[in-house]
Amino acid sequence: MNSNIAIIFDMDGVIVDNHQYHLKSWLQFFDKHNVAMTEEEYKQKVNGRTMEEILTTFINKDLSKKELRALGEEKEAVYRDMYRPHIKPVDGLVEFLEELKVRNVPRAVATSAPPANVNFTMESTGLRQFFPTIVDDTMVTKGKPNPEVYLTAAQKLEMPPERCIVFEDAILGMQAGKNAGMKVIAVATTHSRKELEAENTDYIVDDFCELTVEKLFAELNL
Repeated sequence: MNSNIAIIFDMDGVIVDNHQYHLKSWLQFFDKHNVAMTEEEYKQKVNGRTMEEILTTFINKDLSKKELRALGEEKEAVYRDMYRPHIKPVDGLVEFLEELKVRNVPRAVATSAPPANVNFTMESTGLRQFFPTIVDDTMVTKGKPNPEVYLTAAQKLEMPPERCIVFEDAILGMQAGKNAGMKVIAVATTHSRKELEAENTDYIVDDFCELTVEKLFAELNL
C-alpha cells in the first residue's frame, strides 16, 4: 500500500450530511430577497461556490464588501440555527479518520464555507483533532469548479496534486478536484448514485461505513 498519499475532504456534504439544511436556508434567504431558485438550480449553480460568487451572481453584482459580509452572515446564521440540533458526522467517518490518523496519512479539509461554519462544524462534531490543515473561503478567491481550494490544500500539505485524493459531494466540487489533477471520490449525500455515475469520478461511496484505507487505495490502484 502506498502511504505517500494525502486525503482532502470537502466539508459540507462529506464530513456532515447537511445538504438539506443548506438548501432550506438558501431557499429561505433567496425568497426573502426575491430571487427565484429551485432545488435543482441550487445543486447545479450554487452548491460549492464561494459566498461572494453566489451573492454577486444572484443578488446584486455591485454589492460592497460590507454588504456581502452582512448578507453572508445573515444566511449562515439561519443555516447554523437550523442544523445545530441535528449535526453529526457522516456515518463511518470517525472510524475512517481514526484509521487515517493511525497510518499517518496526511489529511485536510478544503471548503468554500466561511470560518464561522468551519468552527461550528468542527466543534459540534469533535472532528478538529483529525484535521491539522483546514482551508476555508478566506484563503481562496475562486469558487469551485476552479481548483484553487484543492491546490491550496495540497500546497499546505506539501503534497503534489497527483498524490491527493478528494472526497466530494457536489458536482462543482468534483470538477474542481479533477481540475486540480487529483483523484476524486464522490460521496452520495447530495446527489444520487445515478447522478454521480454521469460525472468524471474515480469511485462512489454512500458513506464511510464500508470504506477502509486499504480498500480505498486498492480501488484507486495506489
